[in-house]
Amino acid sequence: MAAEARRSRAAEADPLAVLEVIDRLEVGPVELESDRLKMPYVVHRDGAVDATELVYRYEEDVFDPDEATSSNLASWIGAQVALNYGLFCREIVFRGAFDAVDRAFLETMAANTAREIYVKKFLEPNPFLRGPASELPVVRRRSYLRATLTFPDLLEPARGGDLWEDEEDRAAVLSSGGKDSLLSFGLLDELGCETHSVFVNDSGRHWYTAPNPYRYLRAERPETTSRVWTSSDRLFAWMLRHLPFVRPDFARVRSDEYPIRLWTVAVFLAGAVPVLRKRGLGLLAIGDEFDTTYRTRFQGVIHYDGLYDQSRYFDAALSRYFQRKGWPVRQFSLLRPLSELLIEKTLVERYPELQRRQMSCHATHVDGERVLPCGKCEKCRRIVGMLRALGADPRECGYSEAQIESCLESLARSGVHQESAGVEHLAWMLVDRGVLPEPGEGLGRARRRDEIMRLRFDERASPIDTVPRELRRGILEILLQHAEGAFLRAGRGWVDFDPLADPAVRGDDQEGSGESAGADDVSWGELSWVQARERLRSVDIALLPVGAVEQHGPHLPLDTDAWDAEYFCRRVAAACTDPKPLVLPLVPYGVSYHHDSFAGTLSVGPEALADFVYDIGMSAARHGITKLVIVNGHGGNGPALQVAAQRINRDARIFTCVDSGETSDADIDALTATPNDVHAGEVETSTSLATRPHLVDMSLAEPAVPEFSTRYLDFTSAHGIPWYEHTAKISSSGVLGDPTRATAETGEKVSGVMGDALRRPAEAVKDLGPHEIYESRH
Repeated sequence: MAAEARRSRAAEADPLAVLEVIDRLEVGPVELESDRLKMPYVVHRDGAVDATELVYRYEEDVFDPDEATSSNLASWIGAQVALNYGLFCREIVFRGAFDAVDRAFLETMAANTAREIYVKKFLEPNPFLRGPASELPVVRRRSYLRATLTFPDLLEPARGGDLWEDEEDRAAVLSSGGKDSLLSFGLLDELGCETHSVFVNDSGRHWYTAPNPYRYLRAERPETTSRVWTSSDRLFAWMLRHLPFVRPDFARVRSDEYPIRLWTVAVFLAGAVPVLRKRGLGLLAIGDEFDTTYRTRFQGVIHYDGLYDQSRYFDAALSRYFQRKGWPVRQFSLLRPLSELLIEKTLVERYPELQRRQMSCHATHVDGERVLPCGKCEKCRRIVGMLRALGADPRECGYSEAQIESCLESLARSGVHQESAGVEHLAWMLVDRGVLPEPGEGLGRARRRDEIMRLRFDERASPIDTVPRELRRGILEILLQHAEGAFLRAGRGWVDFDPLADPAVRGDDQEGSGESAGADDVSWGELSWVQARERLRSVDIALLPVGAVEQHGPHLPLDTDAWDAEYFCRRVAAACTDPKPLVLPLVPYGVSYHHDSFAGTLSVGPEALADFVYDIGMSAARHGITKLVIVNGHGGNGPALQVAAQRINRDARIFTCVDSGETSDADIDALTATPNDVHAGEVETSTSLATRPHLVDMSLAEPAVPEFSTRYLDFTSAHGIPWYEHTAKISSSGVLGDPTRATAETGEKVSGVMGDALRRPAEAVKDLGPHEIYESRH
């Protein structure tokens, strides 16, 4: 009763408090055998404790129970199910072999999933809910993750780059009985890849989509077909019984949707990774098409329409995670430019033996050696409708005549869950072929939509370079034999497009194409326009170094600030994960009037610098840059650059920030011994000794550490206030600090600290879209 009263009071202040029903969910530590893992799940709720376990079982030995990397991999696999419950727990404890890379991934995906579940399962109609939770209001927040994620046994990051070799001609397909994975297998196999089908068999009826293709491929390709069993479905059901707002008879409710969970694909995908490791596979194909990469807004709440784990953002997030772990896996979909209807068409026309094993129904039944569809659900009427529209025979994949007739009637009455353009074109094809006399209320308008039967390339949903380069041309050549051409997104419409002529597809072997820009080419200015166009398809973040040409004492060169700004930008960009940020050409001049008394100083006014940087930022935005990091190498530039950044953000509506290195000041102070060391002193002389020792004349270096009458004027004091004065009034040499204490070793350490301080925020925002930056952490 006390717990109920507490929740009632909390709900008055926080409408979403009614969802916080689990005090603590404990996950792990993993129990490992060579061919299986067991992950304990323990729920603490209202003083009661309940426990179960998640199991993954393999057909071959994939783990070494005594190996740290195996334990770390197994722990990450077993944690995936828990990400569905961040909205309902006060705390989720991950015990065992997790490192900082795992922690960052799990926290990000838990936050993302909490938002998706809130919108898709609580704000939208859900037949599984009861009580106040079924009538939640729209609450706009930066994050909907209620649980604190804790990792009591956090490890040092473990690199796994030596686990297996990344071989370009060996791939895995995350397999089921659906058309997407079957077509992916057929395409990779035809291109000559050693293609492994990895079927993940859960403990529920979802597995019933898989036996037909699994048995076929197991007989035809026993060495490259694998099956993984997991008890995830039992665990999902067990967790539902701990959520009082879910109907207790949820198992009897007929629905095409799951009651709560939305982080599901990763549960299967993670279970496949040990097979990739065991077999040395570096390519991981999942089957997702054009309309699964979708960002939308529900009454002000930005989300992915419940499809995040089928989007290309998911591919990028998993590929980044694998890379940061040192696991040589690239995740992608071959089918991003295709509509669902075009996928079905290609499968029917090119790989009929695979299509005959297609099974998308989740309410199947077993008839002898074959699994058959129910013929009643939305997926059945969608598959039957597409096959009949294409002139194919649904009986080939198990539908009876009666089921086909029933599906078509249901299709006209109730429609399908498909992108609107796809529904219109499907209706047009069915009417045009004479399958239906009219589309009916369910399908609505019958209208030819040319884009549905073409490859569609869209910078957001289906960029041309999402497929690995070594597969790109071959895949497109096959797909274009079944598509009615290709389109490229232009504004809100489509224009004709030849993907085989695009530089991202032609590659280096195309005569006259010029040298292709690789991932390590970070310099904007060194690219040709063709290379720039290719890079800007995958990179939308740029670093702009801004420096100064001004005196730096008698012992350092005039361009110290300009050199440092560009040096750190290049160093940071090169250290980032792929795709790496681009570094714009250096702006060498800055606001340096306070050094004008010293020969060689070249200064521009703050208005001129602000206008110049503003124009650069606006131009970069027109070429697709959505995140601009202005890296300031000279303190006097700060006010002008802040003005420029605000104007760029206002007019281009892109993320713009100014980094002057302040975030690393405390760490740098710990490496040096000189107070008020702000110009040409210990720090700048040390970094110059580390990067350009031939331009440093230590015989002319003399200390000139300023001392002021009050601590409020000290440049490095925690209590200091910004103030301005001509340098010559403070120091006759132009030095403010003690360059005699400088060493190259200190310079290397300072450079590392400053570079890392800039890399971290650049890496954090690099792959986020604008809404992701402003809305929440994911």
